[in-house]
Amino acid sequence: MSMLTPPGMGGQYKITGDKYPRMRRNRGRRRIALAVVASVAALGLIGWGTLQLIDVFTGGGDEASAAGPAADCTASPSPSPSPVKALPKPIQITVNVFNATPRGGLAKDTADELKKRGFKIGDVGNATKTYDKKVKGAGIVLGAKAASDAALPVLATQLTGAELRTDTRAKPAEVDLILGTAFKSLTKKEDADKALTTLAKPAPTPSATKKSC
Repeated sequence: MSMLTPPGMGGQYKITGDKYPRMRRNRGRRRIALAVVASVAALGLIGWGTLQLIDVFTGGGDEASAAGPAADCTASPSPSPSPVKALPKPIQITVNVFNATPRGGLAKDTADELKKRGFKIGDVGNATKTYDKKVKGAGIVLGAKAASDAALPVLATQLTGAELRTDTRAKPAEVDLILGTAFKSLTKKEDADKALTTLAKPAPTPSATKKSC
């Protein structure tokens, strides 16, 4: 056996020259590797296709996310301007001023001030026995039931803390102002004017709901 003969060949093959037989890799291993890679790729494609089908049947990811916030929108009432009340003007209201306190001269002084503010003045004097020295607060504004949302609140803007009451009289434009023991003076004219403006134009009230996202 030649020294150049590879062991295990039994001396049947002799190597001559400078060329050696090449050892080929096992083709079976290569095929297995390719099969694994192909399987992984196939699984990836199947997963991607499944996601696409889910998006199609559920409306799509972008559209779903765009529609999502709309479901979370909250409805809030939008204020609508309240109509201006048709309140009578001071010149259209006749005020009877009565003094229910032991202090003299209050009825006349108060009547004179109300006249300066544009009110008509009717009777001026002491209160009847029903109210004389029995009104503990600043005063009572007394008038017809029909005046409860007209002449009564208009006159009440001139005396802070006045109590509003109604009786059976038939004239809604005639109102009594009965001065009580806690009376000191009428409300300042500028404050009374502001209260009258607020009374004529109340704050907006909620109406139809409006969605905001």
